[in-house]
Amino acid sequence: MRTKFTKVFLLLVVLCLLFSSVSYAFDVKGYAQGMNGKLTEWRRHLHANPEIGFNLPNTEAFIVQKLKEIGVEKIQQGVAGHGVVALIEGKKPGKVLAIRADMDALNMKEDTGLPFASTNDYMHACGHDAHMAMLLGAAEILWKCRDELQGTVKLIFQPFEEGSENGIGGAQAMINAGVLENPKVDAIIGLHAGSLWKGAVTGEVGYRPGPLMAAVEWIDVTFHGKGAHGATPHLSVDPISIASQVLTQIQTIIARELNPLDPAVLSICMIQGGTAPNVIALECVIKGTIRTFSPEGRKLLQDRFTQMCEEVAHSMRGSATVKLDKGPPPVINERVITEKLRIAATDILGANHVHEIPEPSMTGEDYAFYLEKVPGTLFFLPMTFGDERDFPHHHPKFTTNEDVLWIGSATFAQFALTWN
Repeated sequence: MRTKFTKVFLLLVVLCLLFSSVSYAFDVKGYAQGMNGKLTEWRRHLHANPEIGFNLPNTEAFIVQKLKEIGVEKIQQGVAGHGVVALIEGKKPGKVLAIRADMDALNMKEDTGLPFASTNDYMHACGHDAHMAMLLGAAEILWKCRDELQGTVKLIFQPFEEGSENGIGGAQAMINAGVLENPKVDAIIGLHAGSLWKGAVTGEVGYRPGPLMAAVEWIDVTFHGKGAHGATPHLSVDPISIASQVLTQIQTIIARELNPLDPAVLSICMIQGGTAPNVIALECVIKGTIRTFSPEGRKLLQDRFTQMCEEVAHSMRGSATVKLDKGPPPVINERVITEKLRIAATDILGANHVHEIPEPSMTGEDYAFYLEKVPGTLFFLPMTFGDERDFPHHHPKFTTNEDVLWIGSATFAQFALTWN
């Protein structure tokens, strides 16, 4: 009996050693930390050479060049304009995971004074330069340890997250181009760097199952009136007065018509009307955004905003042309994939440095379109400094803390190696 027990014990020890050697044959964390300088160089090159929208030829060329230098062989470029899709096939059977990074910058002038500041009139003021560098880093790690990789990883470098052209943004264009097919994607992950959420600080990872970011509508309303001299207002129909009344009235939709437990934002961020101080204008334009989480809240805001603009304008003898451009739906993280992401991040950083995000953000992300098609999660990588260098996203002084770039690459790679 004792001999039999000894044999079983020895067999268990051998199995444990075998599985241990397989699990730790490649040091993902150590390798990622060691390549942080390279990630920084990549990020700085991308930061200094930003491009916008779908027109990203130089960004595309840089990504393709680095993927080839890493050794990746299956690369498709020119997807939805200048998007890039690459495959890393593991030596073991398994499912297909997509990892996405956005590529585009913003149409704004940089004011950071950094030695690697933008060389043109555009700026990476939302962290997309860091996103691309971190996905390239994950590609290098996964290529190095593809013998251990189960299934396939599809790397998606996506254009035009920051807007749309003819109603189609980058994620939709990539999906329309078949990025989730051939091979068919079973799950997707991505990250957002910066300072969008509370609950985690630089050097940590934040995650949240369920709602993370809001659905987006873009407001563009033109109020039509009747022009006149400023000295004869009785002969006019003043579109600026109409717009002023509407600005006051529309806030009652959220205050008095929407369920107070249903988060929503209605912001008018621009108003344009008039050409001279003594001329009552023919038209006045307002622009802004609606942010919601529930389908019911989204429809209520769309319908009532349109109705209120038209009816207030009509009551004041004018008219309104209301245009609502439908942006992405809310980002809703799938719970199982999010839990696997939490485990992967914990493997890299330890449980004390991985935290659940306590509340969602009213910002939007077209990553949500992928989540409508396949289960996935978007996680948070804080990249602030904790001092006067910190500015919000979409600010001309925005920048990111490069010391933690390795965490994004390592978390991507660790998830890819363990989620199957």
